[in-house]
This record gives sequence, structure tokens and C-alpha cells, in this order.
Amino acid sequence: MVDTVNSLVTRVHELLVAHLTNSAAGMVPGRDASSLLGAFLGAPRAVDVAAGFHDIVRRATALGPDGRWLVASAHSSLAGLALARGQADQTILHLDAAVSAGYNDCVALHMAPIRPLHHDPRFQALYQRMRVTEADLDEFFWMHQEIQIMSRESQSAAVDNIGRLDTGVSLLPQAPLPTREPDTPGVLITRVDLAATQTALQQAAVKAEFQRSSGNTSLSLIDDTWDYPRARLDAWHAEELETRRMQAAAARAFVERPGAGTTLLPCPPLGSIRYPA
Repeated sequence: MVDTVNSLVTRVHELLVAHLTNSAAGMVPGRDASSLLGAFLGAPRAVDVAAGFHDIVRRATALGPDGRWLVASAHSSLAGLALARGQADQTILHLDAAVSAGYNDCVALHMAPIRPLHHDPRFQALYQRMRVTEADLDEFFWMHQEIQIMSRESQSAAVDNIGRLDTGVSLLPQAPLPTREPDTPGVLITRVDLAATQTALQQAAVKAEFQRSSGNTSLSLIDDTWDYPRARLDAWHAEELETRRMQAAAARAFVERPGAGTTLLPCPPLGSIRYPA
């Protein structure tokens, strides 16, 4: 089968989801979803994520200019894997390659785990090579903020569902991905990261919900004292909460800031960005 940009995007998405499942914590920039993933996704899948990203580098390079941002995506993910292992030299090596291929998510490079590298001259040099527009920087901030919100929402939903007696299944509503035409291809990398995080969190939520639902079904069949009125009340309450979460997710959709510049500029000075909380 001949590789295309779309087929490799799908593969990158799969690898990112597998990485979140395997590590239940993740160190690819933007990851903070360990509680729900670790609790509900179960044992790690046998996926060699690092080998997969190295394969993406090779296959995306063969696509020429169209695949360049996918090369950057794979190298940024390999940098995240190296960072998780405490391999500073490998982290910088892959980040340098990612920047050379178009990576420019300067917001991600202000996450707490990577800040110790800010004092390394090699990191400073690669950071200074990155360029971004005001409009793209706005979207980077929004995407990282959304990842943080999703993590909190997933944990809140898991707590809310404890003790429910109904057999309904509540999904984890998610804000729509931005659809604006980005000024730089680096935005596409973080969009794939965000989409993968959404997928991993929703898979964990759905698995937990099906476990609870099937367990309640079994118990209601063997327990003569099963509290059906309470189950109906729980179902109504869960539906109300899900509606509110759906409305909140829709309201969080990215909105372009009027007048946001589209001229390429150096990234904000290293250390000047506060990562979204």
C-alpha cells in the first residue's frame, strides 16, 4: 500500500493513543491524563511506539515536502519519549530535527518537564530558530488549555459516575478541533496530539462506563433488593450532567482573535510563556 499524508496521519494518531495507553502518563508534549487512563485502559498494549515513530520519519521523508510536518511530528514525539526516560541529549537531538522540519509549538516547550532544558545552549539555539504567527500562537495556547481541561473533565466524570446504579453509558464530550487554515504546518502537529488525547480519554471513559453498566445489569438480575427508583434518578442526573458537559465543550470551540497577526515572528522569549493550567 502506497503511503499518503492521510494514511500517515492516521498512523501517528494510533501511535500517540498507544503511547498514552502504554505509559498511562505520557511525556509527549501536552500529556496529563494519567489518572483516568491508568485506571481504566488496563494492561499496556504490545506496541513499540518508538519504532513506530522512527518508521514514520522514514515513510514521511519519502513523501517529500508534503510529508515534512509529519517528520517533525514524529521527531517531537521521539523527543517526548526520550524526555520521559531522562535522556536529555536524545531529547534535544530529536527536538532539533523536529524544528528543522517545521515544529514550532513554543507553548509545549514551556511544560514543566522540559523547563530544565531551558538552560542548555543547544536547546536555546533550536528554540531561537522557531518562528510562529500571532494567530497560530493563539491556537497553540487554546489546544494546550483544552488538553488540561479535558484531563480535569475526565477525572471529574469518573468521580461523578462512582456509585451510579443505572445502566446508561455517558460519553466524554469534547470541544471541536479548530478548522482554520494555519499559517504554519506546525499547528497540524499539535492538532494531531490533541485529537489523540481526546481519543485516549474517551476510550478510557467509555470502557469504564461499559464496565459499570454491565456490572449493574448483572447485579440487578440477582439482587431482589435492587434500588430501581435510585437507578432511574441516577440516570436522570447523569443525563443532565452530560448535557451540561456537551454544552460546555461546544462553548469552548476555538475562536480566532480579530486582528491576530499572520506574519512570521520569533517565538516569545524562552521562559516568558506560562503553560496553561
